[in-house]
Amino acid sequence: MVTEALEFLVRSIVRNPDDVRVTERSGRRGTTLNVVVNPDDLPRVIGRRGRTAQAIRTVIDAISRDEVRVNIVDVA
Repeated sequence: MVTEALEFLVRSIVRNPDDVRVTERSGRRGTTLNVVVNPDDLPRVIGRRGRTAQAIRTVIDAISRDEVRVNIVDVA
């Protein structure tokens, strides 16, 4: 559920929604969600001074039940 919500949020922001991929990895410190976007869309996802990325992390933290980290990667 959290992965789908994150993918929906990021796809609604970027110009190339088909390039968005979200992968989930579990570890000792909880779950890590890696968001892969087109390099041209990276500034849109990060936002000014990281405000958009922080807002995405806040929303995901609010809807998740466990500890979840969100990493944004520009490799497409």
